[in-house]
Amino acid sequence: MDYTGKTVVVTGAGSGIGRAISIRFAELGAFTAVLDVALDSAEQTVEMIENAGGHARAWVCDVSDQESVRDTFDSIWKEQSTLDVLVNNAGIVSVGSLAQTDADEMDRVYRVNVKGVYHCLYEAVPLIVQSNGGSILNLASIASLIGIKDRFAYSMSKGAVLTMTYSVAMDYIDQGIRCNCICPARIHTPFVDQYLEKHYAGQEAEAFDQLSRYQPIGRMGTPEEVASLAVFLCSDEAGFITGAAYPIDGGVVTLV
Repeated sequence: MDYTGKTVVVTGAGSGIGRAISIRFAELGAFTAVLDVALDSAEQTVEMIENAGGHARAWVCDVSDQESVRDTFDSIWKEQSTLDVLVNNAGIVSVGSLAQTDADEMDRVYRVNVKGVYHCLYEAVPLIVQSNGGSILNLASIASLIGIKDRFAYSMSKGAVLTMTYSVAMDYIDQGIRCNCICPARIHTPFVDQYLEKHYAGQEAEAFDQLSRYQPIGRMGTPEEVASLAVFLCSDEAGFITGAAYPIDGGVVTLV
């Protein structure tokens, strides 16, 4: 898997899974456009990449704002003159059942997790076509595939990511674009630690163990494991794979 000379865009790349994916692409030779709503977080990712000898640049991008996305992709195109890979990773979480999810919360999640993916696809696909094809990877969730308790708005949004993946794969297969998605279960990111600190203060270890045991394999995944799958699915090694959803879930979908 050699990405030398390739331009890769990763959204939500300032931490967690997005950061790990950005670093992995850069390790394989790509120029990585690190997009995040928080500039300082994006710059930290870029610093990590450059310290390891890779090439990257940070862009502030609010994926929920179409103008922000358009300006960002215009800037990347002017600098690089090619776009080979898009990874739609940016997203937010929502906890609650239907009764606990008001209209404002639905709109908040929709703007980022659904419209955000749409905005990036809308701007990136024509550029990838101009670059003689490439790969798109969307970060969905096991919530796209199975029911999860108290994740009404989040499941709605990730179901949309899954079906957008299918649509893009179908519509652009003849123009050299492959589009797939990854469906993670619980991945140990800074968000998990913050969630436990907020909701289980003083009982973080017990709660962490319970969340880990939800996966039949007995632990959470790591951002680096997701990154390894991401770089494979976007590579020429996966050239026969498109319109696919890959659980990376420690056995949740098939064994629970």
